[in-house]
Amino acid sequence: MVNSSPAPHRIISIVSLKPFDILKRKQVNLKEMGTCAIATVIAILAVLGLRQVGGLQPLELLAYDLMVRLRPDRDPDPRLLIVAITEEDIQAFNRWPLPDRTIAQLLDRLWEWQPQAIGLDLYREIRYEPGHRDLVRELENPDIFVIKTLSNGRTLGTPAPPSVPGDRVGFNDLLLDPDGVVRRNLILANTDEGTFYSLSMQLALHYWRERGVEPDNSPDHPEGILWGEAEFLPLQRHSGGYQTIDDQGYQILLNYRSDDAVARTVTLSQVLYGQIPRQWVEGKIVLIGTTAPSAKDLFLTPYSPGRKVSAKMPGVLIHAQMLSQLLDAVGGDRPLFAFWPEWAELLWIVAWGGVGVTAIVGSRHPLIWIFGTPVLLGILFGTGFFLFLNGRWVSIVAPSLSLILTSATTVAYLGLSAQRQQQVVMRLLGQNTSPEVATALWNSRDRLLADGKLPGQKLIATMLFTDIRNFSTISEQIPPEQLMEWLNEYLDGLTQSVHNHRGIINKFMGDGIMAAFGVPIARETDDEIARDAKAAIACALDMGERLRKLNQSWRSRNLPAIQMRAGIFTGPIVAGSLGGRDRLEYGLLGDSVNIASRLESCEKDRHSDVCRILIAYQTLMYVPDVFEVEAWGLIPLKGKHQLVDVYRILGWKRPASEVSES
Repeated sequence: MVNSSPAPHRIISIVSLKPFDILKRKQVNLKEMGTCAIATVIAILAVLGLRQVGGLQPLELLAYDLMVRLRPDRDPDPRLLIVAITEEDIQAFNRWPLPDRTIAQLLDRLWEWQPQAIGLDLYREIRYEPGHRDLVRELENPDIFVIKTLSNGRTLGTPAPPSVPGDRVGFNDLLLDPDGVVRRNLILANTDEGTFYSLSMQLALHYWRERGVEPDNSPDHPEGILWGEAEFLPLQRHSGGYQTIDDQGYQILLNYRSDDAVARTVTLSQVLYGQIPRQWVEGKIVLIGTTAPSAKDLFLTPYSPGRKVSAKMPGVLIHAQMLSQLLDAVGGDRPLFAFWPEWAELLWIVAWGGVGVTAIVGSRHPLIWIFGTPVLLGILFGTGFFLFLNGRWVSIVAPSLSLILTSATTVAYLGLSAQRQQQVVMRLLGQNTSPEVATALWNSRDRLLADGKLPGQKLIATMLFTDIRNFSTISEQIPPEQLMEWLNEYLDGLTQSVHNHRGIINKFMGDGIMAAFGVPIARETDDEIARDAKAAIACALDMGERLRKLNQSWRSRNLPAIQMRAGIFTGPIVAGSLGGRDRLEYGLLGDSVNIASRLESCEKDRHSDVCRILIAYQTLMYVPDVFEVEAWGLIPLKGKHQLVDVYRILGWKRPASEVSES
């Protein structure tokens, strides 16, 4: 007997499965979940650590800017009017800064139309003659507010006009984020010189004071301010997507009204020459400032990336944005931005990391892996944008990174785990199964594998044994090298037959094979067992046909023609791994295995055909009307105390093409 195996190019193994197929699962392994959980925690901790040191703040701010640009603009604020000093105005007067007389004439003309208040966003700390006295006289009006800049300890700020009292002075300093963009509204600042309000805050206080609405301390928050319909809470260094900002002073997140049209805008020349109607000014808060690029009072905003002409927004328009926000908040028209506490932000990030793991582990379908993460990122951004539209800014980038990292980590781990398990299954079954069986095995590996082994399980299977008649005599007539080639050609044909009928070759035993139908996935119904029995017999008949063709070929090459025997039995067996850690083998044990082997070797001399196939009644009962059989009666088999009812398969009762094999 020569130990051999079929030709390598005919071997079909689990390696032939599609790449994504080897990662599909139907069940979740708790040990695997534990390992995934550890990897998830590590990934999430990395994200939290990067967030804590401010590494994600630039990306969070970009996400904030995107949401500002995506949301719809509001209509121009009807309570405001902006008087813009344009480049054309400066050229017309051929001077910058404009003389005091021009500013005085502007204030006088505006006041004829009775605005509620005027905010002058121009520095007038020194004289710009002619007309200084006229300007001082105009600035005595209690409804006109002027600006100053704050001192920062290293440099002195620009003072307000000396004739204007402090309660009509507001600072016009703008807070810039690390990327130079204005996203925050500083409404109150404490310096060594005292406490000061911003220009927009002064104008808002004046507007609502006329309507009897005054700010008060919040009873619920020590730093909170109750003012009309709004509760103001100062921005913290970790609010929303921020992590490393300077949160000194009383800051709120600037809620822009629109890109350009925050309010109706007219030019200095239009006002001086009476080219606007009175109702545009009457009862309005008027802001005066320059929009000329040469004045260099321009700032980056969240709208800057989307602007086609000028990326920067004039300072007077930003003050109008701030004023409009304060008026809307106090009146209940537009809420202030709110933020989750730090613990809620952390939970938000961790939760999305968990979603990433759950999506991968819970669904092993490749489409989920390809499109699942992008879809989840879309849901995450959509949720964040919905909250943003309703006045709440939450982190977007940190949970997105958590989702991506945990998904990628889980995929990587499952890929390695699948590779290890594939090696186990390959070592046990891979070379001896059809592609269909290999796919079924791999898809069920969570249920089949335990600690790198296939645990023993009891199931009903149909066993098939084959052997060559008088092989020892034949092997003496052929040189060893030629014998090996001849035997491989024979075993290759048998292997194809087993694979084509969805069976597993468990062993090559010299010139014979041991095959099984119905393993390692247990059959649950009699119909499934019957299909296995029919497949085994059909396989043996196919082996006979292949052998007839091989004999013809061998005779033409002066090689011996042979006969073969097959024994088939259906019954209970135990299937599982045999061996130790370094060497494993898929073993099939039980009396049914022994009976199939004994049927193959039963009465060897009764051999009238090229392929003699013997089955027992236990197999025939599953295929009573499929095959032509010859009853041999009750025969004692070697090692069996009880007689076995034996039948010889003669062929199909109908042509094989008319018999449906499932």
